[in-house]
Amino acid sequence: MKQIVQPLAGGPVEVLDVPRPVPDPTQVLVRTVASVISPGTERAVTALAQASLLAKARARPDLVRQVVRKARADGFAATRQAVRSRLAEDLPLGYSAAGIVLEAGAAVTEVRPGQLVATGGAGQASHAEFQAVPGLLCARVPDGVPAQDAAFTTIAAIALHGLRLAEVGPGSKVVVLGLGLIGQLAARLAIAAGCEVAGIDPAEHPRRVADSAGVLALDESGEATTDQVLSWSRGRGADAVLVCAAGRSSDAVMRVPALCRDRAAVVIVGDVGLQLNRTPFYERELSLRFARSYGPGRYEPSYEAWGVDFPAGQVRWTEGRNFEAVLDLLAGGRLQVADLVTHSFGIAEADAAYQLIERRTEPYLAIRLTYPEADAAGSAAAGSTADGLAPDGAVRLRDSPRASSSPGIGWAGAGAFSTGTLLPAFRAAGFDHFVAVASASGLSARRAAERHGFEKAVPGADALLDDPAVEAVVVATPHDTHADLCARALTASRHVWCEKPVALTEADLDRVEKAWRESERQLAVGFNRRWSPAVLAAQRSLAGISASRLVVYRIAAGPMPDGHWYHDRRHGGRLLGEVCHFVDTAQVLVGAPIEEVLGLPGGGGPGIQHRDDVVVSLRFADGSLAAIAYGSAAPVAGKEWIEVQAGSQRVIIDDFRSVQADGKTVWKGRQDKGHRAAAAAFRQAVGSGPDVPTEIMLATMRATIQAATGTSSRD
Repeated sequence: MKQIVQPLAGGPVEVLDVPRPVPDPTQVLVRTVASVISPGTERAVTALAQASLLAKARARPDLVRQVVRKARADGFAATRQAVRSRLAEDLPLGYSAAGIVLEAGAAVTEVRPGQLVATGGAGQASHAEFQAVPGLLCARVPDGVPAQDAAFTTIAAIALHGLRLAEVGPGSKVVVLGLGLIGQLAARLAIAAGCEVAGIDPAEHPRRVADSAGVLALDESGEATTDQVLSWSRGRGADAVLVCAAGRSSDAVMRVPALCRDRAAVVIVGDVGLQLNRTPFYERELSLRFARSYGPGRYEPSYEAWGVDFPAGQVRWTEGRNFEAVLDLLAGGRLQVADLVTHSFGIAEADAAYQLIERRTEPYLAIRLTYPEADAAGSAAAGSTADGLAPDGAVRLRDSPRASSSPGIGWAGAGAFSTGTLLPAFRAAGFDHFVAVASASGLSARRAAERHGFEKAVPGADALLDDPAVEAVVVATPHDTHADLCARALTASRHVWCEKPVALTEADLDRVEKAWRESERQLAVGFNRRWSPAVLAAQRSLAGISASRLVVYRIAAGPMPDGHWYHDRRHGGRLLGEVCHFVDTAQVLVGAPIEEVLGLPGGGGPGIQHRDDVVVSLRFADGSLAAIAYGSAAPVAGKEWIEVQAGSQRVIIDDFRSVQADGKTVWKGRQDKGHRAAAAAFRQAVGSGPDVPTEIMLATMRATIQAATGTSSRD
């Protein structure tokens, strides 16, 4: 399928061929019929991506702080690689569209295949031939509303949410400052609600369009315009002002008090400068409010990602119900949008639309994108099925090699760690036959295939399991998918490398273990630290000592930013996702089975696995003990510090950069956590070398799950 993206590293907007997305149980797969470019919002996105690195840093100081925290925790080299990987990504453009439902996830109840729906959500309702959209961000389109009009729904919902925050009703005097696309829609929605509307914009074309819709359209002439607004409002001033302008200057907002009545509402809808003088706002006791996108539910994982709706009696106008309100207004003829379209482009020529926005050579408002219909001729020419999907959905980039001694690799997951750390480790280990890469979105799979030498990008992990050229599967997808993918790949007689955690529950771990034992294939878990030079040096220093060991392991992991996926409860939290690493390292340093485990605080129990600060204590079969203290404090003295005491021998591993035994340095070097050596061990195992220690690694995972759930191997 074709999709429009903006490379984060800069350059022009691109139209790429990518695999279609794969919906999860809370999502809907939609074949797009029409989408609408939001010129102001999307121009801001492309301008930031095309800016210099310094300009990006100035615009997003929050991201700079994240980089600094990562450098303190993981070192400069790892941080540089992470930044490079991030800049190599693409931003999918678009967030307002309409199309036909092809597939609805098991948790979606409001829509069904075959229906025309309006879709929303940045990064999901993208300008692409197919979308995987949260079920609560799909709204069924009423009969009589064409898809071309329904595609405005999400953009109009932004304007509608701003109007709701203004708390106006019939007869209210509303000023809309800025008559771009969202301003035009805000003005029309206010009129539909029975308000009187004045719109202010310095450009003639948007004023003319607004005037045709019944808006008092005014040029920005300073005091003369203020006088017009006062005359229109019977000398009182506006009851509410919606600031729909955009730009770095604060002039637009400072213009507002003169237009308002006493105690009026001011709603900031556009991205404007906010260097304000308090006095004029204070003197009229204005209420300053900010509209956050489409309405309640936006940026809430429980609503958008988990599919948990808010009760209508508690939250009447969620973003999804705002979508429905817009569609009802369109169906009733109370909202007109077709005349707002100034330009239309096919998806294949979409780059021309963004050139129009950037160059501003002619007036524009709404820019519509159209998509080819899956007619019989087009389907036959493209080798497509009846619904417009290619038979395997793959995007092939290069031919298969004639011969290779390396097993064919299928790669599931194309995130920053997967492509920035794991893939280079596999190449260094001697893997050279990279068959296919899959990701849920399709876009990241295309870029990974392009940059890392895969033959093709495919839609989802199922395509890997169906490919006879794939002999080994790497699972680097979201944590909650690991167990199912591992078990299915093993059952399909594939070797498997699974990034930690291999499972989030004991039941899922049992399923994976059963599939592994029955498969006679290799299963490696990404516990790379056991292969690091530092741990190997520590093992040599401890060799031959029969005394039980005491391991103290301190990890200062640093805080996770708001919105990080580790805060998504579906993925198990940091205990299951990260502490398993340290449990495995402790097990290697002791060299005996784990017999008892306890997770603190609270001795385990519900909720511990989702905490950022935990202590895990381990007792081993030989009487050894380990205490793992994992915290979200900033790593002032390095991220990881390990002390092992065995009899009179004391070994210290300092952040995988050096090892001391009884005060003498026995190893020192560049920080190396063992990723390449771990991949090399897997390469040998799938050949004729020794097996990877699967049983021990599964025991590590079981102990970590027990720490999270408050159970113990002794129970």
